[in-house]
Amino acid sequence: MKQLCRMLPVLALALLVLALTSGAMAQDVYKVNYFSNNAAPAPDATVRIDNPGLTYGNLCAMIYVFAADQQLSECCGCVESHNGLRTLSVRSNLTSNPLTGVVATTGVIKVVSSAVNNSPCDPTSNVSPKANLRVWVTHIQNPVGDAYPITETESSDSTLGATELANLQAQCAFINILGSGAGVCSCGTGD
Repeated sequence: MKQLCRMLPVLALALLVLALTSGAMAQDVYKVNYFSNNAAPAPDATVRIDNPGLTYGNLCAMIYVFAADQQLSECCGCVESHNGLRTLSVRSNLTSNPLTGVVATTGVIKVVSSAVNNSPCDPTSNVSPKANLRVWVTHIQNPVGDAYPITETESSDSTLGATELANLQAQCAFINILGSGAGVCSCGTGD
């Protein structure tokens, strides 16, 4: 009952934001990629995030990790300094603390480049998209014999709509309320 009372204001705010917002937002703020074969004996995959410095100063990398069943599994916000490089392990930083306790073996990683909104960065509210983070992800391919081929791609630049941003923030807020620490990813190394 106590958790329900905490959830109601967040739900009401999310519904209000959804009702009042529509349309597309700025480009170069929303990066999307995938991960696969996230289980031993396959090697670990890596996410690298860089702030090349179009706008001098820190940015937040708001990270939202979805399992293959389209459920938000983990989320977190990481500071990315000017010319800084952050390196995250898919296995250790992004999927080791899922809300449901079930580690995703495949899924999607979404990163919103945002102005710094808190200390540390808060992916649950007041996310103000601001260009220019760059994101790369290594992919563990299906095994060929005993070897797992590894590829790396830059994350796709997608259009971030107001509804999608509101949904990401609301789902992450629910995880923070309900998870008691589960569902919160960690920021890896760098900066």
